[in-house]
Amino acid sequence: MAALADLVSCPAKWPRAAMAALAAAVFAVLDVVDVLLCLVYGVLDGFLEESPLGCYCHRSRGKVPAAGEEEDDGVSDTLYVRRSACRDALLRLLGAVGGGTRRKEDGSPAKARSPRWSDCGCGKCGAWRSNGGDRLHFVLQEPTAPKEEETRSESGRGDDAIFIHGFTSSSSFWAQTVFPEPAATNHRRLIAVDLLGFGDSPKPANCAYTLRDHVEAIERSLIDPLHLGSFHLVSHSMGCTIAIALAAKHPARVKSVTLVAPPYFLPCEERASQVALRRLAEKKLWPPLLFGSAVMSWYEHIGRTICFVVCKNHRFWEWLIKILTRTSGVDIVVRDLTRHTHHSAWHTMHNVICGGARAQDRNLEALAAAGVPVRVVHGDGDQVVPVECSSRHLKSKLPHAELRIIGGRDHRTVVFGREEELAQELRAFWSGCEKAGCAC
Repeated sequence: MAALADLVSCPAKWPRAAMAALAAAVFAVLDVVDVLLCLVYGVLDGFLEESPLGCYCHRSRGKVPAAGEEEDDGVSDTLYVRRSACRDALLRLLGAVGGGTRRKEDGSPAKARSPRWSDCGCGKCGAWRSNGGDRLHFVLQEPTAPKEEETRSESGRGDDAIFIHGFTSSSSFWAQTVFPEPAATNHRRLIAVDLLGFGDSPKPANCAYTLRDHVEAIERSLIDPLHLGSFHLVSHSMGCTIAIALAAKHPARVKSVTLVAPPYFLPCEERASQVALRRLAEKKLWPPLLFGSAVMSWYEHIGRTICFVVCKNHRFWEWLIKILTRTSGVDIVVRDLTRHTHHSAWHTMHNVICGGARAQDRNLEALAAAGVPVRVVHGDGDQVVPVECSSRHLKSKLPHAELRIIGGRDHRTVVFGREEELAQELRAFWSGCEKAGCAC
């Protein structure tokens, strides 16, 4: 009886064939549900939106570049091609009877209102529209050391540091972990940014949220207005892809790059974006985090439904959590998860995490050629981005990079729970890079 209970409580111990069969059945059902929801949203958008954006179910990319080629627009082919026999058969059937919605084929931006009817329109989520509409929100922490102490220090004020969060986070990920630590803030400004489509930053409905869009948003919101002549970069998870692209574009300005739990895959004959989708969002039922990633990455309309229920009604869920926990606030993890729109989350997942994989090697080569110091930090218990297929592969691409594997840490606890240690490591790394720069 105890053995049976153990199997029920931990599906990972089920026979591999049984798990594979169950997963195939579950995802086949999700295929059907997603196609049905495609019809539902097509009708609702037609009634509720002046210029419906449509979906990717009934649109092909057109000319698909060969493996290794780069799409000029930065849009990932995973938006159009996510192979599933059940889903493809249903879509062909709908196409034969004239069903489904169709996205504009010319690629021009639709004049859809923002927020869309299925997004939250509260004052907090819509504040960006009254603040110019194109500048990212960021948290700026000034140096904690007095000016006279800064002047007496060996190197004076250090270079600023930009912190970039991952897919399920916001600037709070860094502002509430590393920023309060004195070791990090002494003698330098720290800047944590809400990426385009995240937190309090703009979430336009006619943006493709490509890697280029995110880099340009950081340039016009931070680098140019704050006159950042030189700076360090610190990033986590998806933010590492953006940080690498930003550093490759400004190698003379970037003093160092710290990558925490970076996703990276070795080149292969298959398209890099498809490899990234299957590795990071593999269709598995266990562990639950991987199942959730698969659902949100493979099913456009199921993901939109989840965003409609959770994100559009985030004020209700926050109120309910406060009542149940008898606290005055909501954990930053919960708050960040409920501040997405489906359009921004869906496109960022595919165009940055998957599509950005195409540009990784080229950007890393630019960093290596410029001699930018790189430090990689990864937890050995990371199930989201396993260290075996990411950081160690990245190390082979950047032999000069420093690789630090943290025992007993996963994708989030590589930062949470070791804030002071990480702040001290960052300070030592930054100081060493700045001194080396002065020596040159």
